[in-house]
Amino acid sequence: MGQMHAEAGRREASVRSDCYVTIDRRDSGGLAIDIRGKSERFYRSSIVQAVEAMLEQYGIRAAAVRIDDFGALPFTLNARLECAIRRLGKEFDHPPAQFPTSLSNYTVARDRFRRSRLYLPGNEPKFIVNAGLHQPDGIILDLEDSVAPAEKDTARILVRNALQEVDFYGAEKMVRINQLPLGLADLDEIIPCHVHTILIPKCESGQQVAEVADRIRHIRAKTEQPEPVYLMPILESARGILRADEIGAASPLNVALTIGLEDFTADIGAERTQEGRESFQARSMVVLAARAHGLQPIDTVYSDVQNEDGLRQSTLESKQLGFEGRGCIHPRQIRVIHEAFAPSPPEIERAGRIVDALREAEARGSGVVALGSKMIDPPVVKRAQKILKLAKQLGLR
Repeated sequence: MGQMHAEAGRREASVRSDCYVTIDRRDSGGLAIDIRGKSERFYRSSIVQAVEAMLEQYGIRAAAVRIDDFGALPFTLNARLECAIRRLGKEFDHPPAQFPTSLSNYTVARDRFRRSRLYLPGNEPKFIVNAGLHQPDGIILDLEDSVAPAEKDTARILVRNALQEVDFYGAEKMVRINQLPLGLADLDEIIPCHVHTILIPKCESGQQVAEVADRIRHIRAKTEQPEPVYLMPILESARGILRADEIGAASPLNVALTIGLEDFTADIGAERTQEGRESFQARSMVVLAARAHGLQPIDTVYSDVQNEDGLRQSTLESKQLGFEGRGCIHPRQIRVIHEAFAPSPPEIERAGRIVDALREAEARGSGVVALGSKMIDPPVVKRAQKILKLAKQLGLR
């Protein structure tokens, strides 16, 4: 038999949208469920039913359970309770049957917009609940840097439940797993739960990408999951940057390459600056590797949340380098990033003239495209078509 007492969740005075669960196993005496908090008066019956159902799934029929509730939604309550139960011992390691899905079962296109990706701590339900209202292209539920080592298990369960129950309003649902090999255990929990894209942190080889891809393939086959799960390796070290081409080519599940500059600059012994001279070569290598393999190049986060002008200028520079998106750490950054990555009126006007010239050349049966006396090469035509497509999708044309 495992331990007799376990707990999960948070109970600090500042906590909201969360709960704190303690459970004590007993040899007999049935279940005693104590609910404390503002919701007890209105939702006690439904909370007790949820607790009883979870305990029944794990075969626990004698226990004292206390829940200090701070406005937790059902997905959070279920996650905290499940974690406490599984912390009781090995006999409770396996999760119960998955909860029913409702708003979460939608697909995303491989080539969708990834201009903005909002990072959210995987163990903070208060940030997760309304994240989709800010309309980022993607939402990253983070299991790595933002989660303390002692809370990795509870974050994993919370993220799994959030993927199934939270309405993200069509955003691409991403999870940044832990560094391998711990990240492989993350996959076992989250792959069956309608996640769209896995971020592989501190990726340094194609072999690491292959390990993740193989684990995903195994889980999808086991759970009969039809939809693909995409990969986005994060290059955060000198070794990772030097192997960018290898990493980009490592799996057909790759959709993008991105760079993390906080860890990269620390790895090379440089100070990260506003100008970014110390990372110019590395960022350019990520763009080249991504483009060489038909992937989207995604830039790093901008860490000064208060500096919108700095964020705008930095994002315009990212666009000039060839990046198509970047991470963000606060919802207020999303609008600025979207505006900066959108094609400008002069870009749209010139692209329109190039595409018109292409049509005129095709009508004449000519393979030569020209604006006035200037010849237009096929790559320039292709870029113009892409700009017009983007402008149309954004409602700018």
